Amino acid sequence: MEVYKLGETPPHPSSTEQFAAIIACICVLVNVPCSKNTFKGAAVAADSATCSNIGRDILQKGGSAVDGAIAALLCTSIINPQSMGLGGGSIFTVMDRNGEVRIINSRETVPKRFKANLLNGCSDSLVGSQWIGVPGELRGYERAHVLYGRLPWASLFQPTIKLARDGFPIPEFQGRFIKFVDDKTLPLRKLFSDENGKMLKAGDTVKFPKLADTLEVIANQGANAFFTGKIAEDLVRDIQEAGGSLSMGDLASYNVTVTDPLTIPLGDYQMYVPPPPAGGVILSVILNIMKGYSPNSMSMEGEQRTLTYHRYVEAFKYANSLRKYIRDPQFSSGALFSKAKSFTEQSFADRIRSLISSDESHDPQYYNITPHGDSMGTTHVSVLAEDGSAVSATSSINYIFGSKVFSPRTGVILNNQLSDFCGKADHIVAGERPPSSMSPALLQSEYTTLVIGASGGSMITTGMASTLMNHIWFGKTLEESIAVPIVFVDSRNELKFEPNFDKSVIKALNALGHTQTNATYFYNVVNAVEKEGGCIHAVSDARKLGQAAGY
Repeated sequence: MEVYKLGETPPHPSSTEQFAAIIACICVLVNVPCSKNTFKGAAVAADSATCSNIGRDILQKGGSAVDGAIAALLCTSIINPQSMGLGGGSIFTVMDRNGEVRIINSRETVPKRFKANLLNGCSDSLVGSQWIGVPGELRGYERAHVLYGRLPWASLFQPTIKLARDGFPIPEFQGRFIKFVDDKTLPLRKLFSDENGKMLKAGDTVKFPKLADTLEVIANQGANAFFTGKIAEDLVRDIQEAGGSLSMGDLASYNVTVTDPLTIPLGDYQMYVPPPPAGGVILSVILNIMKGYSPNSMSMEGEQRTLTYHRYVEAFKYANSLRKYIRDPQFSSGALFSKAKSFTEQSFADRIRSLISSDESHDPQYYNITPHGDSMGTTHVSVLAEDGSAVSATSSINYIFGSKVFSPRTGVILNNQLSDFCGKADHIVAGERPPSSMSPALLQSEYTTLVIGASGGSMITTGMASTLMNHIWFGKTLEESIAVPIVFVDSRNELKFEPNFDKSVIKALNALGHTQTNATYFYNVVNAVEKEGGCIHAVSDARKLGQAAGY
């Protein structure tokens, strides 16, 4: 900046400088309209239009981004109960209006009593009461609301209580998964059956009266009502009657963790993701490897397209070998946590990139992977408020309908999150949080804020990496980037291609030595909100028939 003495006349600006100044003034004074399907104030991207609308309404009433996220997640617990609910856990990545980012982790924990040989059963069915972790979902909401909430706690629950009590037509997406409820899970089957015992289907009215009662008590008395008192007693009784070991002490002693995020430079952006045992490290490894190839729009043209996908797939194969290091830092050595954190450094990605050949792949042993189960399910909500604060929140009960253990006294469906240790640990400890692919992320540049996250268990990293690469590097719109068909590299380093994936690329990758297998379902679903300049674009993934909302 030039400095002039008092009374000194600054030099007359050139015509170019005058023109630039005029243009700058025009840009400030003229209210440039946002394009269709964008918003000026705030937005919510949840798994359904119903829940996005509920979150938006909370924001319009003066609620914070956290208030909107909590209301949208409560709604999702009945609109997509196969994915998440009070019986699970969540991770919030929160940015306040000053740009400070914090991570609130309320993932489930290992109960005090569990089967000593639990992990020996990883090759068997991973549903049932023995896989239930201590649910922390509500403690996460509580902590987030204490730190960042504006509206009264009870007001966030009222829309979902009304829906649960009055009933609503089963959405098409929820209806697809009711068939996962079988005769072996009688209490859960009754929840989705009519008075004649016939299973409900999409379009039929479903009610959650017991859950409505539970939510009403929690709304009026706070989260403690779930972790102590009658609700806790009823929940524990139902779990123990189903053969589980979770106790009142487990619920009473549950604690949330609040930590700093991992910060990853991505060109003009800073990406904030949760640390272990969440999946932010794995996502950062993928993106850092690919960043070193200087990706741009031409990376997806002609023969370069196959090479880009080959490198991308190879990056995932190496990243799969790192999952065994993603453990709860409170229950692992400092050296292990430091090692996991070092994976986010660019030098580590550079070293991995040097091992990637452009013209061949290798057997699984080459990548030193330990095969593990691939999880599924989960939900995500992205929220951006008027004041610039934001929430990226991922929540899960793990598999479809979790453990399939339903508590008829409380209306809560329980998780099976302990199965997330399978193939990634040889022992577990009471209180430990399982490793997760959850990576609720916030990206910020000088002019842009991107709130993004995904559901789909092991496909979370795939969905997010694909979307971010296509949007940030390959020049696609946010909606186009989310819609791009994915290639999923499973825990055995086998490739699974989403329908409509480029057949010529599949053929070329097979010729390079990659192994292709088929997937019955693709669970990758990305929900995102982006503010660029003064306009907000929100996208709920069409794969889950979602729809965003804003104003």
